[in-house]
Amino acid sequence: MASAIDPRLVAALHPLAVRHGALGDERAAPRVVFQTATIAALLDGAYDGDLTIAELREHGDLGLGTFDALDGEMIVVDGEVWRARVDGTVSPVGDDECTPFAAVTPFTADVTVAVERELSWDELLALAAANSPMESGAFALRFDGALPAVHARSAPKQPRPYLPLAEAAASLRDFMLAPSDGTLVGFCFPPEAAGVELPGFHLHVITADRTRGGHVLSARVGPGTLRLGALSTLHIELPPGVELPPTGATDAAGAAVLRRIEGDARES
Repeated sequence: MASAIDPRLVAALHPLAVRHGALGDERAAPRVVFQTATIAALLDGAYDGDLTIAELREHGDLGLGTFDALDGEMIVVDGEVWRARVDGTVSPVGDDECTPFAAVTPFTADVTVAVERELSWDELLALAAANSPMESGAFALRFDGALPAVHARSAPKQPRPYLPLAEAAASLRDFMLAPSDGTLVGFCFPPEAAGVELPGFHLHVITADRTRGGHVLSARVGPGTLRLGALSTLHIELPPGVELPPTGATDAAGAAVLRRIEGDARES
């Protein structure tokens, strides 16, 4: 299956794709990011998953994703799974719920950076990129500390028949989090990951009191601690009907949708 992926991604992350029934002994392993489905499938409106939250948690304790029917933003931190709804409120998620797209890793920091002052969003991302523990640019990220301002977003549960993400994106809701302490979690993947994953940075946030969170569009952060964990292997669980995208599968229209969802604005 991995032969369908960009050879440069194969060289960078040694991807392995399996079906649910073949997961078997797949469990959390150092520097492995485990993912269910692909960004390409999500773009096509594949919002039903075959992987339970209990199964997902076997593969990592830090990550992000969404839930069946695109019902909110997933934040995985310290092995706990939380859902951020369209109003920014957060609640714990039961092990029997399912996910159509998520990525997790057993997080270990290879690089720790003390953030001694408030940083803009661009400054935070530049600091993370400059300290990447992998030449490929693939790593997990965790920031703990002050969050003076966070512009976030979440998605409401989608009705059937599901619309492709380009149309469902119209229902996304933005909100601002009040100044607080909290945690950002997520990943950075190289451009070669397009179609399989979201290239570049993808981060979600949860406040320290576990009451607010969402998908991060931009933020001001610090002081605090930035930790980066190297990723060398990508394991992909493919739900029924989902295949690995061919090289370059994310076309210009799909890339535009992802940019809109990620947010082009940057707060200073």
